Amino acid sequence: MFSRRAFTTTALAALSTTSVTGLSAPALAKAIPEFDPTPQFVRIKKQFLPGELLILPQSYYLYFVTEKRKAIRYGVGVGKAGLEFTGSAIIERKREWPSWRPTQEMIERSPRTYGRFADNDYIQPGGPKNPLGARALYLYKNGVDTYFRIHGTTQPETIGSSASNGCIRMLNEHVIDLYERVPLGTKVTVL
Repeated sequence: MFSRRAFTTTALAALSTTSVTGLSAPALAKAIPEFDPTPQFVRIKKQFLPGELLILPQSYYLYFVTEKRKAIRYGVGVGKAGLEFTGSAIIERKREWPSWRPTQEMIERSPRTYGRFADNDYIQPGGPKNPLGARALYLYKNGVDTYFRIHGTTQPETIGSSASNGCIRMLNEHVIDLYERVPLGTKVTVL
């Protein structure tokens, strides 16, 4: 799979001195902001209410709106093509070091990866080897669990890519920070 970073690097390498935009490769590189997962305060263009979460999967960022037109931006990993969640949901559960079990669809789609969960009721306990990482925020729609989560990860290299089975992944230290900031009932919008 070709990541966004690999595409950008390859595209910039293919540009020698002048591109169709009229910018040289170095100037174009400055025009395309590099992905940075580090939490930072930013201004946001759209009007979202303070306390809401906004996720832009195409850019691999999650925004926690702190006040009108201002937010904390975190880098995230998102779902592979065809597995992503879009729309609005509410955080109705939060867990520290959550337990986890893949969905039946995940087991069927990737039997080599999830074979140990086939034909049993095994639930992986929370801890440093659990794929949900240090914290999980459970997304519900109309009171029903969507099975999508905002959670930590044991694969930090996937932040900034489309690698999950649909959930929003964050570095463990970042999801711990977000977990402390957002209460139950928080609205989440994924565009």
